[in-house]
Amino acid sequence: MKQISTNIRKNILHIANLSGSPHVGSALSCTDILATLYFKVLSLNDYENRDRFILSKAHSAMALYSTLYEKSLLSKDDLEGYYQNGGTLPAHTDKDTNPYIEISAGSLGHGLPIALGMAHSLKLQEKKQKVYVLMGDGESQEGSIWEAAMLAPQLQLDNLTVFIDRNNLQGYGRASELLSYEPIDKKFEAFNWEVLRVDGHNHNAIEEAVNKPTNKPKMIICDTIKGKDVDFMEDKLIWHYYVVTDEIKNEALECLGCNDEK
Repeated sequence: MKQISTNIRKNILHIANLSGSPHVGSALSCTDILATLYFKVLSLNDYENRDRFILSKAHSAMALYSTLYEKSLLSKDDLEGYYQNGGTLPAHTDKDTNPYIEISAGSLGHGLPIALGMAHSLKLQEKKQKVYVLMGDGESQEGSIWEAAMLAPQLQLDNLTVFIDRNNLQGYGRASELLSYEPIDKKFEAFNWEVLRVDGHNHNAIEEAVNKPTNKPKMIICDTIKGKDVDFMEDKLIWHYYVVTDEIKNEALECLGCNDEK
């Protein structure tokens, strides 16, 4: 799993460099969550009866595209067409670009309400598929998140699992300082969710949390590091915006190589 995550991070750096796009730090922070989901959790073999994954923090689309490529669900040409004029994949997800991209997203706060609707529909149809959604911690400041948080337990959506990529950095600083959401675990517990908190870079811990039985909707708070595994990017706000030049890409790949050897 470590090698899979490293490969995904290399993919992210590659397309960030090709496209000159920002948000590389955000993509690197959620890589281990996506790797665990796509290689350990999601049932995707039967497309019509597949589990659903919603990337609500859609500015991290590079991480999803790179994971789909690593899973052989996206071609190299499509991956390298990311964020190009006349290209294949937009900066934020578009559901018409790939069968495994479930929603068109951009404005934060939409993913959880959409996932709730999907999970409720599956329940009404008595289907067994599950719905997973990944949000950012800054995104949890959106009012639509809390409307969905109140409704999901009322609808008994035990087929809904939500991850928060808690890297504590959003566009203008520390999420916990700009508009504090803590104690977010206690807030979701008060709404009658099953809440777990894990190291968001520990694949086994993430998988165990997903598999813990419950009859409630589940929130998994993943403590992560923005820019994870690229030493000079880790926990630095500037990597919400800075682009990956050729020089930066080479330096970052060297960091990933060092991490492989540890």
